[in-house]
Amino acid sequence: MTDTSVSLAGLSLKNPVMTASGTCGYGLELSPFLDLSRLGALVVKGLSVRPRQGNPPPRIVETCGGMLNAIGLENIGMEAFIEECLPRLRAVETNLVVNILGESEAEYGMLAERLGEQPGVHALELNVSCPNVKRGGIAFGSDAAMLEGLIRFVRARTRKPVVVKLSPNVTDVSEMAARAEGAGADAVSLINTLRGMSVDCETRRPRLATVTGGLSGPAIKPIALRMVWEVARRVRIPVIGIGGIVTAQDALEFLICGATAVQVGTAQFRNPNACLEILAGIEEYLERRGIARVSDLIGSLEVADAGPGAGSEP
Repeated sequence: MTDTSVSLAGLSLKNPVMTASGTCGYGLELSPFLDLSRLGALVVKGLSVRPRQGNPPPRIVETCGGMLNAIGLENIGMEAFIEECLPRLRAVETNLVVNILGESEAEYGMLAERLGEQPGVHALELNVSCPNVKRGGIAFGSDAAMLEGLIRFVRARTRKPVVVKLSPNVTDVSEMAARAEGAGADAVSLINTLRGMSVDCETRRPRLATVTGGLSGPAIKPIALRMVWEVARRVRIPVIGIGGIVTAQDALEFLICGATAVQVGTAQFRNPNACLEILAGIEEYLERRGIARVSDLIGSLEVADAGPGAGSEP
């Protein structure tokens, strides 16, 4: 028997496979298709203080190797989640991570305090790709000083582990990860979606109502993998890999590059059982290779020259 457990920001995960926020609703939507308790952790859809309607349609477009979405962070709001969803989620025997989002530090703080005190919530994941309305719409995750301030503000308001979900739409994601670590983050998850767009040539109009949206799926995996490797070399806190994970091999690549755990997102739209199939593939790999613990794989990438300049263009 192999040991698939990993330790993540003070939490004990039975395996490194998690869902990705925004791709499985509040978790309950997946329950008819798989046993949620078999997951290492369940990460639910991002929550705001008040309900959000999101963007007008069309807001999802399939692309070559992935999809674009511009949902607009639609959600039922903090209180409805606590009253309607959380009682049922407490019965799921796995770690529950709640993704939170706001337009100001105050909103993030309210969410951290209210959700952090709820039994059954094991950790919080900060969506820092949201615009700060008090700073002219600049995303929290694109300004290092703003990111540090937000994390410190949230850290002071909850004892629960704080995971920061980093945006790839920055010059140096490893620098943002280091700043997050210095500000008190317990872990980082990356990457969030890349900005992209799609055009209908017949109408000569954008396929999304918002023109641009977030690109996810297999198309972004090489970028995500590179960023996870860079960040894992830079910080001491755990790294959660996200981006184009469809198969066990995809997940294993992220672990080998330094991720402690992985989140599965877009793959679930085509295959609601993707997480458990990936987990089964990881177990098969460990047994076939005679590896006793999945933790032995983490950061095991062998690179001939990983010194300065190793990540530059060939």
